[in-house]
Amino acid sequence: MEIRKFLKGNDHCPCGRSHSCDIRFVEIGDGVLAKLGEICSDFSRIVLVADGNTDPLCGKEVRAALGGKIVGEQIFGKELVVPDERSVAMIEAKMPADTDLLLGIGSGVINDLCKYTSHAHHIRYVIVATAPSMDGYASVGAAMILGGMKVTTTAFPPFAIVSESRVLTTAPMDMIRSGYGDIIGKYSCLNDWKLARLIRGEYFCQSVYDTVMDSVRETERSAAALLARDPDALRDLMSALVCVGVMMSYVGNSRPASGSEHHLAHFFEITGLLDDKPYYLHGIDVLYGANVTAALRERVAAAQPPFDSPVHDRAAWENAIRRIYGKIADSVISLQEKVGFYRDLEKDLGVISANWDDVKSILREAPGAARMKELTEAIGLHLDDFRAFYGEKKLDDAVRYAKDLKDRYTVLWISYALGIH
Repeated sequence: MEIRKFLKGNDHCPCGRSHSCDIRFVEIGDGVLAKLGEICSDFSRIVLVADGNTDPLCGKEVRAALGGKIVGEQIFGKELVVPDERSVAMIEAKMPADTDLLLGIGSGVINDLCKYTSHAHHIRYVIVATAPSMDGYASVGAAMILGGMKVTTTAFPPFAIVSESRVLTTAPMDMIRSGYGDIIGKYSCLNDWKLARLIRGEYFCQSVYDTVMDSVRETERSAAALLARDPDALRDLMSALVCVGVMMSYVGNSRPASGSEHHLAHFFEITGLLDDKPYYLHGIDVLYGANVTAALRERVAAAQPPFDSPVHDRAAWENAIRRIYGKIADSVISLQEKVGFYRDLEKDLGVISANWDDVKSILREAPGAARMKELTEAIGLHLDDFRAFYGEKKLDDAVRYAKDLKDRYTVLWISYALGIH
């Protein structure tokens, strides 16, 4: 997919909005690291951010390309880096007051840390992407864990995204699976977006929807080539991930890329951190989450009106939130009090009932559970492993309470209103 055409934006979109993306360069392919000097020609005080896994991949080439412009380095260790306040403080400690650019070498966490920190200091950042593992490279949001909560903070997209083909072919296979999963999961979130437009009157852009869907369908055909580490397939996956990020910039939030499947993934990550339990890479959890939501859509679409009035037992709900989310429970409860989805359950159910045929039609546009299982197994992942890894109790909690982590309407809210789990 040609990314450069999307960087120009669209001032006359049929949706009625003007779209733009503040990314200057996207370079994916062979020999692109040599272009870093030219790309960064307007900057002179650069701080490098990487970790013990990503720095050895191309850190030497990056330093050679930038010469004496690097004035500080924060190289994390090989252990898991958490995008939290502590990691941000470590980067800031290596930033002279006149730093004018952060340059990250890495994937999801390094990108989010650079995005968040650069925005906080009103400077730009460049990401040298080392794995086609997630779609946040080009987005306007930084996925952080602040105060123990998984939050997406407003930030700027990178000044440039540079990804060397040779480096992509060395990415761990689970990171490649994660990138594939993050794209295939768009089947779920795009369906949620259509549902939110119908039920909640949410803004919707058909052009953005179609562009993301094109990326999904192209990626769907690439599983075998990705497992073989085919350079062209990896380049195309990386391009698809960047394209989706650009579409998030167009809309100004993550709606074209994140829905119920992401809420489930965030649930597993947050509860894993809270309980010191393992969890999968983000995109792998997204793909597994898309299987859960595919099955849920089938159950919802099979429901027969008239529907009983929704029942929200506030005391039981709050007890469950405190059991699951522990020290961040107050933040989760506060978020839902602010959003008001529970207050609107009756009203939303009225809209659902009045438009039931349209709701069913939208639900059935997304791949069903059997097809999602095929797409998952095509990349070497298996639902039995997923269920054994988390256990049925945690999976049930995820379907019921992952929605409470976010302020976004999805099929999880529809299933709750209808009493379907």
